[in-house]
Amino acid sequence: MSSDTNGEGFSRRTVLASAAAVGATGLAGCSSLTGSGGGGENPIELLHAWSSGDGNAAIAALIEGFQEAHPDVEFAEEPVNGAARGNLDQVVSNRLQANDPPSTFQTWPGATLTKFGDAYASIEEDVWTDEVEENYLEGPKQQAQLDGTYVTVPLNIHRINNLFYNTAVLEEAGVDPESLSSPADVVEACAAVSENTDAVPFAQQTSGPWSTIQLWETALLAQAGVDGYTAFTEGDGDVEQVRAALEHVVELSEYYPSDASSISFTEANTMVMEGDAAFIHQGDWAAGAYSGDDEFNYGEDWGQVTYPGSEGSYLLNMDSFPYFDNNPSPEATKTFLSYCASTEGQVLFNREKGSIPPRKDADVSELNTFQQDQYEDFTGADSQPPSIQHGLAVSPQIKTNITSAFSGFLEDYDADATAEALVGAFE
Repeated sequence: MSSDTNGEGFSRRTVLASAAAVGATGLAGCSSLTGSGGGGENPIELLHAWSSGDGNAAIAALIEGFQEAHPDVEFAEEPVNGAARGNLDQVVSNRLQANDPPSTFQTWPGATLTKFGDAYASIEEDVWTDEVEENYLEGPKQQAQLDGTYVTVPLNIHRINNLFYNTAVLEEAGVDPESLSSPADVVEACAAVSENTDAVPFAQQTSGPWSTIQLWETALLAQAGVDGYTAFTEGDGDVEQVRAALEHVVELSEYYPSDASSISFTEANTMVMEGDAAFIHQGDWAAGAYSGDDEFNYGEDWGQVTYPGSEGSYLLNMDSFPYFDNNPSPEATKTFLSYCASTEGQVLFNREKGSIPPRKDADVSELNTFQQDQYEDFTGADSQPPSIQHGLAVSPQIKTNITSAFSGFLEDYDADATAEALVGAFE
């Protein structure tokens, strides 16, 4: 995924291949590099947090493709190690304070952009051409803008409102996943799994709040609809709708693993792969682990449905590369961002990342069947609301308040108090 658990479920072969690809580009520490950069500029300096796994393979493929298309442009790349992307944001913040911005860096778009809002510059004319704008769907286009101006390029789409399942466990339980039409149906399906099998019904980790925030925001979307969801993200949420979504989470918690508070996402996901659990709610990065297992096949051993009740909406998480003012390599950076906005660049990246291109005209025949199905859902969606947990829908400060509310919720599962705290997170 692009944030909390990036790099889960990848093979050693993938890591070695991606490392070789990165090595072939001759990349090293950045700020000390000098060079022609195409037209006498500095090399493009890209900071990112994809130091391993699927993200590492994806960024290597993107850079290799770019350098083949633009051999005259020099490139520097520096992964910033650390949990999620907190370290990366701190490095960027330090660089900006020193008046030494990188060319670009990996960031969520949307409300996250406000964190460094004054440092960005418009790329409307140079990157967001008519052709690019016409081929991005409305959700990603909105998230690429800060105060109505395009300042970043979404590179991929991760979907949040997925419900993955183990086919054999559901067959044993007598549950048809395609028949589920509401969050309440998910609870009933979990009850059937509990009664008819030895499997854990709902593989969820609660050692960190992020998985629970994802689950709650998906339940809010399913129960309140896109209008109710959007009202919340705009600070005008209905406390009753917020509480109802929390109560759904409380009901599901009865079906979590007994050690949910101490396991990781990877361990929870492995339970589904090994037939020890029926369901897991996650972003589509969960499928990255499945695709690395030749004995766990999509459509046979596992499947996915849009979280019941949220059909028609594609709950978005994205990575993007923004453009800084005072850019050390302005023309070269714009050339790179234009490549990121192209179908070629997006297919190269997403084929390795397990996500999908944000452009609606991409040739996804090179992606796997699951990605193609997700892409069909994305391009056919009625709405593409931005994720709360992943920082697209709310500002960093509000996101901090929401995370704090869920830390308390995981201690006592008090839906009433947490609903008040969530609505009050915008005050």
